[in-house]
Formats: sequence, C-alpha cells, structure tokens
Amino acid sequence: MQYAPITLFTYSRADHTKSAVESLLKNKEAAESDLFIFSDGPKTEEKRKAVEENRKYIHTITGFKSVHIVEHEKNQGLANSLIAGITEIVNQYGRVIVVEDDLILSPYFLQFMNEALEKYKDEDRVASISAFLNPIDCEAPDTFFLRYFACWGWATWKRGWDILINDDRVLLKQLRWKKNDFNIGGTGPFYGILYCDKIGLNDSWAVRFYASQFLAGKLQLFPGRSMAIQTGTDGSGTHGTDADHKYDKMRLSIRPIHIGEIDVEESKEMYDAFSRFYGQGQKKTFKTELARFKSFIRRLIGIDYR
Repeated sequence: MQYAPITLFTYSRADHTKSAVESLLKNKEAAESDLFIFSDGPKTEEKRKAVEENRKYIHTITGFKSVHIVEHEKNQGLANSLIAGITEIVNQYGRVIVVEDDLILSPYFLQFMNEALEKYKDEDRVASISAFLNPIDCEAPDTFFLRYFACWGWATWKRGWDILINDDRVLLKQLRWKKNDFNIGGTGPFYGILYCDKIGLNDSWAVRFYASQFLAGKLQLFPGRSMAIQTGTDGSGTHGTDADHKYDKMRLSIRPIHIGEIDVEESKEMYDAFSRFYGQGQKKTFKTELARFKSFIRRLIGIDYR
C-alpha cells in the first residue's frame, strides 16, 4: 500500500486542531503517513495570539511517519492557502488526503482513503474520494458515485486536482444552462454560492473544484457511512455559522467500509437522496444565508472571528 500524504490546514483554533489530530492518530495508518501542516498567518493583530497558540500546539504533534509544518507570515486566506498547499503536495507525491482543522475523522478514515486512492488511481472518470456523507433519509450502499463534490475530508490525485478552474467567471458562464443539474435537481445552493464567490461574499475553493469536476463530467466516490464529521459550524470558522444545524447529530462510522466492485457511474438512487436532503434544507436557506451575510459584514468591517 502506498500511503498518501495528509495535508492539514489550520489557522487559529487550537482546540479544533487538536481534536482533528487526535482523531487522525486513532487510525493505525497514521504511523505510516507523512503529515503536512499548513498554518495560515493572522489576518488581524487581534488574531495573532490565537494563531501563535495554535502554532505552539502543532509543533508538539508526533505519531506520524513524519511531520512537516509550513507557517505563513501573512494571511493567505482560506482558499489561497488550501489551493497552494494541495498543489505543492500533489505535484510532489501524485496524490493527497486533505483535512481541515474542524473535522473529526473515523478510525477507519485513512484506510478508506488509501484503499480508494489505490483502487481508482487509473480510472480517469473518478476525480476524487469523499469521506463525508450527508445525513440522507435512506440507507446507502457501501460505496457509490456522484457527479458532486464534498470537501469535508477528501482525497485526489494530480490528474484530479489539475481539473480545477480557479476563475469564477469562466465557471459561471459554462454552468449557465446547467444550473439545475449543478444544484442537484434544483435543490442545492451551489450556483448561488459560486456567484457569491465571484462578487466576494465568500471565499470558497470547494465550490470552484466542484464546478470544475462537474463540467468535466467527473465523479466522486462516497462512503455509505460517514468517515468524517464537521465541528466548525459553531460560528468559529470562515463559512460555518450557528444556523447550520442539519449536521449536529451525525455520527462517525465505527466499522471499516468495504470497497468492492461497483459500476463507475452516478447512482440515481443516491442522487435523488441528496436532492431530497438539499430540498429539505431550502426551508432554512434564508436563515443560513442571513447568518453568512452577517459574518461577511463583520469581517468586512474588521470584526474577524474566523
């Protein structure tokens, strides 16, 4: 088994970072995996102390095959920091596992990621692997494919990352007549998020990568049980808000996931399940988007609580 390097992106939340690292260390493959930590610089002087506290912690991390730390003096921003870090590692190693500091991972996360990366390394239509499964209303198969992208614990190869188009204008133009499919049957908010990215209301590398994969006709492999949960919707992160409650009761898979032989095509059943999930979420869209807009205004006037 070729163990993919792990990239961990972190900023100012030492408690979140510690929880993410501790969950990774519960994976037996951690001892055979290289960990690359990218620590973004403080956006404001008020954030400097929290960034320094977080950096003090990451310099104590052990238990991996190797630990490499990149500390940015100046604030790169979430998207720029992540894109640069992934590009550097995937160009060097050919594959990468991506984790952000507000994730808790299953003890079988690394096993699933590495086995899937190895199995589909030569399957051109598969662009990425997801560890996260939305709390859908039906039982999912062990693994399935969607023409979609989930960013809460994921992995890719160089050929997959090279798909990224980093220009919102280009993506919006090409998606103009495909908005319904891009929004998973018209229920998701993704075209709107991409437009907000264009005008500066958010800074989402993930929606750009999803759009790039979608336009290229690529697939992401999903697990039938979530191997990651997100803890950053407590208002402490860049995009997460306290209005995002639909993930609060999620649980990690406590069993490994078997990666068997399945057709490399989108699952109609799971597409419909995701469409129902996002359709239910539309009822709370106004409250969520209002909270995100307030978050943007606070950052705009200098009240940064990322």
